[in-house]
Amino acid sequence: MHLFTRRRAATPVAVLAALALALGACGGDGDPAAGDAEPIVIGNIADLSGPTGDVGTPYSEGVRGYVEWRNAQGGIAGRPIELLWEDYQYDVAVAERLYSDYVGRGVVAIQGWGTADTEALRSRVNADEIPFMSASYSEELTHAENTPYNFVVATSYSDQLRIALRWIHEQDPGAEVAVFHHDSPFGTSPVADGEAYIEQNGLDLGYQVYVMPGGATDFVGELRRVQDSGVGYIIVQNVESPAAVLARDIADQGLDVQMILLNWAGGELFVDLAGDAAEGAVAVQPWAPVAHQSAGQEDARGYLEEQGEDLRSLHYTQGWWKMALLADAIEAVIDAGDEVTGPAIKDALSVIENFDTQGVSLPMTLTPRDDGRRTGMVCSPMWVVSGGEWTSLADEFCP
Repeated sequence: MHLFTRRRAATPVAVLAALALALGACGGDGDPAAGDAEPIVIGNIADLSGPTGDVGTPYSEGVRGYVEWRNAQGGIAGRPIELLWEDYQYDVAVAERLYSDYVGRGVVAIQGWGTADTEALRSRVNADEIPFMSASYSEELTHAENTPYNFVVATSYSDQLRIALRWIHEQDPGAEVAVFHHDSPFGTSPVADGEAYIEQNGLDLGYQVYVMPGGATDFVGELRRVQDSGVGYIIVQNVESPAAVLARDIADQGLDVQMILLNWAGGELFVDLAGDAAEGAVAVQPWAPVAHQSAGQEDARGYLEEQGEDLRSLHYTQGWWKMALLADAIEAVIDAGDEVTGPAIKDALSVIENFDTQGVSLPMTLTPRDDGRRTGMVCSPMWVVSGGEWTSLADEFCP
C-alpha cells in the first residue's frame, strides 16, 4: 500500500522529474481516503538535492521504505500511515514553509533533517506541540526541558566528537588533532564542545579547526597547514562525498594522518568514492554498516529485494529505524486508547527505554538523563575500513 503524498517542490520541474525517475518513490498514489481506517499523517523534510543530499537521499528512502513496508503489514494498529514528504534542498526557508504546510495539513509528527532548520523551528515545534525527530544530532536539541518536542535518537555530534578525542588520547597521548567540518551549523555544532572536553578532562591533545568550504574540489591547502603543524589525526564532521575527497587528498599528499569520521561521513559511499584511500579510516558510527549483517536489517533488505534493489547504505536503515521508533510510540498511544495527537506521541516517546533495533544500533532510550539531556544513545560503536568495507573496531565506546 502506497500512502505517500508529495507536494509541488521548490525545485525546477526538470530537476524534479529527474529526481523522481532516479528515486522511483516520488509522487504518491496515496489517497487519504484509501481504506476504511483514518490515516496517521506524518511529515518528512528531506534533503535529496542539496549539499547533504548524498546521505539525505538514502536516509529519506529508508523513512519512506519503512512506511510502505509497515502499511503492507496493516499499518499502525490497522491505520495506514500517510507520509507527506518533500526535498527542501537544505534551505532553511523552504523547511520553514514545508513545516507550516505540514502543520496545516494535520500532521501529528515530523521527520526532519538538518541542524540549521531544526534549530530554527524549535520554538514553533514547542508551540504547536508537534514531535520532531530530526536527523540532526546537535546537542542544542538534547535539552528536554527547553526542547520537549525535539527527539535526538542517537549519539549527539558532541558525544561522537568526545568519543573520537578519548580514543585518540588513549592511542596517542600528546597527539595534535584537527577537526575538519562542514561549513554550516551542522558542521560547527560539536566543535566548541570538543575543545571544552579536552580542557575539562585534562587531555594532552592539540586541537585545531578547519572549515571545509562547500563545493570544494580539493583540500590541499588545508592539508599543507595540517602537515606544517604536525597533525596526526583528522576528525571529520561532514557528509561522505567531501570526506572521500579529503581521504584521496591525504593519500595523494602522502600524509601519515589517521582519519576519524563522525556519523554522516562514515558510510558506504565514503568507501566507494575514496577507494584505496579509505583503507584504515575509523568511524564513530552509531548505525551498523550494511556489511554487518544484523537481524535488524532483514526487513529492509526484504522490502528492497521486492523492489528489485539492494540495501547499500547504513543511512537507509538509519532512516528506517527512526521511523520505526516513531511508529512504536504511536502504536503505544493507540493501544492505550488515547487519541493520536502530538502531545500524546511526545509522552509515549519520552518513556521509551532500551528500544531494540536488533543490532542496527545500540538500544535507544528517550527518557531524560540526570543532566537533563535526552539522546537515544550516549555511546557508540566504532568501525574501521579493512579490505574495502567497514568492520567492527569497538562494540561500544563512550565519551
